[in-house]
Amino acid sequence: MAFKLEVRPNLRPYEGVILVNPDASEDEQKTLFKKNKSIIEEQFGGSVKTLETWGKRKVSNAIEKTKAAVFFHTTFEANPQAIAELERTMRINDKVLRFMHTRLDDGTNLDTHMENFKKALGESAAREREREAKFQARKAAQGMRGPRRDDREGGGPDRGGFRRDDRRGPPGGGDDMGGDDEV
Repeated sequence: MAFKLEVRPNLRPYEGVILVNPDASEDEQKTLFKKNKSIIEEQFGGSVKTLETWGKRKVSNAIEKTKAAVFFHTTFEANPQAIAELERTMRINDKVLRFMHTRLDDGTNLDTHMENFKKALGESAAREREREAKFQARKAAQGMRGPRRDDREGGGPDRGGFRRDDRRGPPGGGDDMGGDDEV
């Protein structure tokens, strides 16, 4: 009696963020992700779960003199060799500015991961809106009262303000060593 071994691909969950040059046309973007999908699914037997665009956003540090990029987020299951091939093809493509693939814990359900991810993004956005609303309310309240006392002209040191031309030396008028000059 011969046993037949079942060969299962070594699929692991991954998450990727890809920054694409904003000058890339929609067709160039689609071509890039079709190629990535074919690498994952056809060459290595994996599966792409999600691909989302976060739209055009500013980058904190210019990349190749580009101050903005189109952000994409993807989750997929793939063989570890697929990541090497994906990164190789993205290095070649001049429309890809940056990319990062992160291996998630084994057994991570990608659907649950995305739900938690979107929930965290929503909470973060809500906190940011709340912070902005508080800032606007504080700004409106200050506008109704007028400028603060030390923001007015002539606030001076007697009012707690500081004028740029008020540059006195250290207290005592001499050097600030604190000792007597006479011996």
